[in-house]
Amino acid sequence: MTITSPHLGSSAGWTDARLLYALEEVVEKELNRHLKVAKDWMPHEYVPWSDARNFPGFFEDGEAWDKEQSKVTEIGRIALVVNLLTEDNLPSYHHEIASLFGRDGAWGTWVHRWTAEEGRHGIVMRDYLLASRAVDPDKLEQFRMAHMSEGFESDNSHSMLHSVAYVSFQELATRISHRNTGHQSGDPVCDRMLARIATDENLHMIFYRNLLKAAFEIAPDLTMQAVRDVVVNFRMPGHGMPGFERAAAQMAIGEVYNMRIHHDDVLEPVLRFLKIMEIDGLGPEGQKAQEELGLFMGGLNAEATKFDEKLAARKARMAARAAG
Repeated sequence: MTITSPHLGSSAGWTDARLLYALEEVVEKELNRHLKVAKDWMPHEYVPWSDARNFPGFFEDGEAWDKEQSKVTEIGRIALVVNLLTEDNLPSYHHEIASLFGRDGAWGTWVHRWTAEEGRHGIVMRDYLLASRAVDPDKLEQFRMAHMSEGFESDNSHSMLHSVAYVSFQELATRISHRNTGHQSGDPVCDRMLARIATDENLHMIFYRNLLKAAFEIAPDLTMQAVRDVVVNFRMPGHGMPGFERAAAQMAIGEVYNMRIHHDDVLEPVLRFLKIMEIDGLGPEGQKAQEELGLFMGGLNAEATKFDEKLAARKARMAARAAG
């Protein structure tokens, strides 16, 4: 497909302000579509309140937390903490997108609506974790304080296009992480809760993905470069939390989120929807970015295959030990 810019003759003419203005109608259209399909839901309806009891502190009958009280698997517990701490930084995320997208018009309406919907995720996850005693509440709060005290600054805050490209992939990555955490949690109540959250994340991904597609139609070279930069340098928003590297490694082995999942279930679906490698009519910089993106995806797939082989070998060793 040939895409050319109907607005400006060169990439140099595009500024964030011009792009925000040019995409305003698309934002309004996508916002209206989102509001029609999004369903309101009540976080408190997904929490097993009957399992809850007092913790030590002000209550004389408080019962100290113990790992044996939880129905959740070890990998489920690790992933739930990572996922919740990621959601906890919502104030910083709101500040980032409000600063980039503005608080007026359709952009502003989306910013506030997205923030309100995301707020439910942290509420229901924390209530579930505390009511079900899935994690150590003291450590959870200590991690939250440490993580939020550091704040959050996106790798893409310098550019509106980079930010739109990033969230197109990140929202899907978050959906996949929540969904797989539910599957691996060992608790049907947890699985149902995270499935509900994942539905929201999918709708958010569709909003940004469609916006990114529209950006390709008006500024193809700049958008291709932004997608290339984001894909090559992608990091999950929780990367700065305490113990993230170790937790991420455990989640990779536990098949909650790893290179194969990132390649097959996050990057590929968005790139395929955008028909990235079919776009022609690009300038030199756009063509270079497109080629580099293709090379990177090939390299990532090869690395994911190596990871798959190591994971399969690890499973075989564990099965042999269990049988012996």
